[in-house]
Amino acid sequence: MGAVEDVVLESRALVLADLEARRMADPFAVSALEDAVASRRWWVEQWPEGAAYVAGLVAQDVQDALLDDVGRWPVCEGCDDAPTHPLHISPELGGPDPVWVCEETGSVVAALGGLAAWTPPPR
Repeated sequence: MGAVEDVVLESRALVLADLEARRMADPFAVSALEDAVASRRWWVEQWPEGAAYVAGLVAQDVQDALLDDVGRWPVCEGCDDAPTHPLHISPELGGPDPVWVCEETGSVVAALGGLAAWTPPPR
């Protein structure tokens, strides 16, 4: 496998792990993920220096695709007092080293691909 394929497959695995962690890996979401991966494969082929940004951008693409039909994903599970709100990828450009950040508090919740290991802080 080439470097581009390695990058897109790793990105796919990270986002799929987070979809599964939030029980969202249904056919619609996985299809959105596959579309995002295909689009970003082309993108990184055109700009190989952008490889560090691909995983976060794939996550953002999936968030955008799910918003209209499914709703916000992933939703923050750590803020009981706030209205339902999503997590977002930081840095905004998708990388390097993308993390999920709470929209309300600005705190880092988990690395991309790490939502399954995250537990809310004690109350």
